[in-house]
Amino acid sequence: MKALRIGGKLRRLRQERRLSQAQMAAELAISPSYLNLIESNQRPVTVTVLLKLAEKFQVDLAALGGDGDERLQTDLMEALSDPLFEAADVKASDVRELVMQLPAMGRAFVALYNSYRRGGAGDAGLGDDPDAENLPTAIPSEEVTEFIQRRRNHFPELEEAAEQLWLENGLALFTLQQDLVKVLSTRFAVDVEIAPAEAMQGLLRYYNPLTRRLQLSELLPLASRTFQLAHQIAFLGYRKEIDQAVSGGKSSSPEADALAASALANYFAAAVMAPYDRFLEAARSTRYEINTLQHRFGLSFEQVCHRLTTLQRPGNEGIPFHLIRVDIAGNISKRFSLSGIHIARFGAACPRWNVYDAFATPGMLRVQVSRMPDGGAFFCIARTLTPAGRAVVRGGLPQRAGTLAIGLGTSINHARDIVYGDGLNLDDPQIVTPIGVSCRTCPRNDCSDRAMPALAQRLMIDENKRGYSTYSVGS
Repeated sequence: MKALRIGGKLRRLRQERRLSQAQMAAELAISPSYLNLIESNQRPVTVTVLLKLAEKFQVDLAALGGDGDERLQTDLMEALSDPLFEAADVKASDVRELVMQLPAMGRAFVALYNSYRRGGAGDAGLGDDPDAENLPTAIPSEEVTEFIQRRRNHFPELEEAAEQLWLENGLALFTLQQDLVKVLSTRFAVDVEIAPAEAMQGLLRYYNPLTRRLQLSELLPLASRTFQLAHQIAFLGYRKEIDQAVSGGKSSSPEADALAASALANYFAAAVMAPYDRFLEAARSTRYEINTLQHRFGLSFEQVCHRLTTLQRPGNEGIPFHLIRVDIAGNISKRFSLSGIHIARFGAACPRWNVYDAFATPGMLRVQVSRMPDGGAFFCIARTLTPAGRAVVRGGLPQRAGTLAIGLGTSINHARDIVYGDGLNLDDPQIVTPIGVSCRTCPRNDCSDRAMPALAQRLMIDENKRGYSTYSVGS
């Protein structure tokens, strides 16, 4: 167990309970001077004190853990990497101190910076915008991502609903698509039609609630057709469960609620196509071999990867994975992390992640052992994919397919449990790729891929020297 310093959180808890240091120290059976050392982060908290906190003050010990602090620290460093703050000369040590002492202030700063970014770039602040009060308080996609992250991408109510659908309708894995068509017909009086691409006018799925007809584009592969059938059943039969889960997210706009509902319908669809216990057992028995899982459950590569991130049922968890989806320009369209790795939220991400290398070898699975500046080591796989329905030809000329890449990874501690780690000497430092979150937050000076100077270090240009990049310190 690493030394845990919770000074700011403990002081805030004491102040919220209107207790003096002497009073809280008596409750915890420690001396006031020792409590003062803990609150000032001069001493880490012990297991005994943590257990006393849980007993006396009904504190959620997980909330006192370091994961939230590390995530807040990364968010702050990303925000402060904006050139707007360059003159402030903020160091990484300053950020760590703020997170330890005043975490609420840190979260408020990140929220304020997010609001600034939504209000417009440049030197103009929100106060200069007459329409600022009408701006949304958050980007819907970011709200939904954070909501799913808080829930650890696991929704037991939707897992139970999917299992209920299987039991009530006698579904079978190898006839699942026909079974779901039958459910839509008999239970919801919905007709399903596979429609020509030209008739769909750019849509892949269209449900008309008046005619109760569900149209699926012929461009959808079989796995995607099954997924869309289950997605529609989610809204028709389990809207109550979805709405209850969405309401727990406390989003700031109807748009975010609608996006969250769609994401949870997708979650339900994945749970129907890959029932929890059966899928987890198969993942363990195949040692997370994606190709076999694709064929056994009729899933796409992305569907398998995404489903693997949801296997967090208490007492029967799978490996904690992170997942990232990017396009060739580096835009991140999907991100989630249970592995502990930090994924960029603002600006460009680190180009050394193998999810970006995947574009150089389309269709080939890439394997990477990587290490973050803080010492965290990860085992990651990545591969390109073409989203369903994008590879089309019109007017005799092929259109650009819009290739994406999926990265799936976990802590290096789980690499032996994954088939893709076989044959690798995980103790060999030469196979480790040093990575970071982004150039502005990464302190590595010897990186030839550095595209901009690091926030935490002063840029010194010497006309007589040239380092690995223009922005190497001392170059």
